[in-house]
Amino acid sequence: MRSISRITDVSINTVSKLLVEAGEAALILHDDTVRNVKASRIQCDEIWSFCHAKQKNVATAKAAPDGAGDVWTWTAIDADTKLIVSYYVGDRSGESAMVLMDDLRARLANRVQLTTDGHRAYLEAVEGAFGADVDYAQLVKLYGPTIAAPGRYSPAECIGAKKVRREGNPDIAHVSTSYVERQNLTMRMSMRRFTRLTNAFSKKLDNHIHALALYFVFYNFCRIHKTLKVTPAMAAGITDTLWGFDDIVAKMDAMAPAPKLRGPYKARSKQSV
Repeated sequence: MRSISRITDVSINTVSKLLVEAGEAALILHDDTVRNVKASRIQCDEIWSFCHAKQKNVATAKAAPDGAGDVWTWTAIDADTKLIVSYYVGDRSGESAMVLMDDLRARLANRVQLTTDGHRAYLEAVEGAFGADVDYAQLVKLYGPTIAAPGRYSPAECIGAKKVRREGNPDIAHVSTSYVERQNLTMRMSMRRFTRLTNAFSKKLDNHIHALALYFVFYNFCRIHKTLKVTPAMAAGITDTLWGFDDIVAKMDAMAPAPKLRGPYKARSKQSV
C-alpha cells in the first residue's frame, strides 16, 4: 500500500480509503449476484490466518485492536463450476459454522450433496440450516502421532481417511474435499496476507475482510479458470460475460455518496441560500 502511494504520489490514507470502498462494493456484489445457484456437489472447509498477532500473543501485544488474534475463513465451493458460493470470516466455533451454512442454504436453488471435514461444528450447523433436505457426508482424516518440534505449525502426517454418511443418501464416490482444499492453496498463493512466516499479515480485521471480498469477486467473476476456460460465475450461469475491475469501480461509484462542499465553496453556498 505504501509503495502504491509513493508510485501514484497520493496519501496512504487515500489508498486505504479506496481499498475500503472497493471491499464494501465487493461484499455487496457477491451478496447481490451469487443467488439462486444451481449446484450438485458442494465442498466446505475453513482456513486459518491471523490479524495483528497470533492468538497466543494477543494478551501481550501492544495496542491490540478488536478482532486481533486467529481468524478463520470458511468457504463453500461448487465442485463442478468452482464457484465460491458462500464464505464467512470469523472464528472456528459452531456459531461461525452456523452462519456459513445458513448463508449457503439461502444461496442454493436445489438440493445438493455436501461434504465437509470432520470438524464437529459442522454437524449441528448443517442440521440447523438444511434439516433433512441435503445429502451430507464427512471426510474424516486420520493422523499419525503428533511430532513436537520447534517452530512446527503443520498438522501431523495424514495416514488415512474415512467417509461417514451423516444425512440423506450421499454418493460415496463423490465424498471429497479436494477442490475446497485446493482453493485454500489458491487463497494462500493469491493473497499476501495469508502467506506464512512473513510480516504481511493483516493489521485490522476490517481490512482482512475487505481483501477477502475483493479476492472472491475477482476469483468468481474476473479470473478465467484454467480448466473451465471461463470464469466460475460464467460456468454457474450467474453471468454470461467476463467481468473486469471496471465493473467493481462502477459499483463503487454507484455506492458513493454525493460529494460534499468544502472550504470556501461551502461558505459561498450558505451565503447564496
